[in-house]
Amino acid sequence: MVFALPMPMAQAFGLKGEAIGNDRARIRMPYQQQFTNSRGDMHGGAIATLLDVGLSAAARAHDPARYGVITVDLTIHYIAPASGDVICTAVCEKRGLSLSFVRGELRNDAGDLLGMASGTFKLVDRTKS
Repeated sequence: MVFALPMPMAQAFGLKGEAIGNDRARIRMPYQQQFTNSRGDMHGGAIATLLDVGLSAAARAHDPARYGVITVDLTIHYIAPASGDVICTAVCEKRGLSLSFVRGELRNDAGDLLGMASGTFKLVDRTKS
């Protein structure tokens, strides 16, 4: 579970929801050897998964249990390698009736900037069939 929703993909990557609310979310990806590249750094695909989950959580931060999201687009800028835990912090900059516009960043435990992303997400009301 990540902020009240079951997410098998997030569970497989060991993602930990640390904070959500006020249009913001913070999610941690613990360093795991099976998600590294040939240099021992976290693989870009694993980082992309963290950003997708983190930014989508910020898109639904106003009502985490009610909404799911569909990623419309996600742009990622990798800045530095990640050789330990990675923390994604994200903020929803604008939320319309169905689309949310979100930006986020990745940092390590020392606070070094590892990457940035922006994305557009479609809100899906889970209470309607």
